[in-house]
This record gives sequence, structure tokens and C-alpha cells, in this order.
Amino acid sequence: QVQFVESGGGLVQPGGSLRLSCAASGNIDNVYMIGWYRLAPGKQRELVAAISSAGITNYADSLKGRFTISRGNAKNTVTVYLQMNSLKPEDTAVYYCNRYPITLAWGQGTQVTVSS
Repeated sequence: QVQFVESGGGLVQPGGSLRLSCAASGNIDNVYMIGWYRLAPGKQRELVAAISSAGITNYADSLKGRFTISRGNAKNTVTVYLQMNSLKPEDTAVYYCNRYPITLAWGQGTQVTVSS
């Protein structure tokens, strides 16, 4: 059992930045990659970026250069960050973290709203 808890979302103006945090706990020894996903109204959930336990990263092509994923490891807990810069209204979504590519149970997510 692995639990994912997302935080850091909020309302930001276009061009602004946010840093999201994901705390993954539980049986994380078998979780090689953790990804950030997002779900926008009327769209399917999509992968934003993923990072392995060795620091190998994978980004959605459309987001390269604006978003950066990183991670910190501690005993029994992994924290994965998503630094989002130059935010656009189309980045508005609920952001989730989960195992990549085969997901587990979803957490509550964190709402990101980009609007003036």
C-alpha cells in the first residue's frame, strides 16, 4: 500500500510560478518511478513529468522547459516536487502524483488555477 499526498496548489496569475509537493509513503520500495499527472476539465488525465529513484526524468514534450521535477528520499517517505514556471491558463487542472507508468490509488490532488 502506497499513499500519495499532494500539496502546494493555488491561484496564480499567468506567467507566475508554483511549486507542488508530493509525499509518498508506505510500501514505496517497489515504486521505481513517481509521476505528476494533471486532470483538466473536459480532458483526460495526462502525465506531466516522472522521475525515477535514480533521478532519471521524463517530461511531457509540451511542458519541457517550463516544468521541473525533482525528488528527495528519506526513510519510508519520498517527496517529489514539481516546479512550475511561466504558468499559462491552460495549465489549470488538478495535479496528482502517483506511480508511473502503472498507477495505484489516487490521492486527493491539488488544484492549480492560472487566471488573471
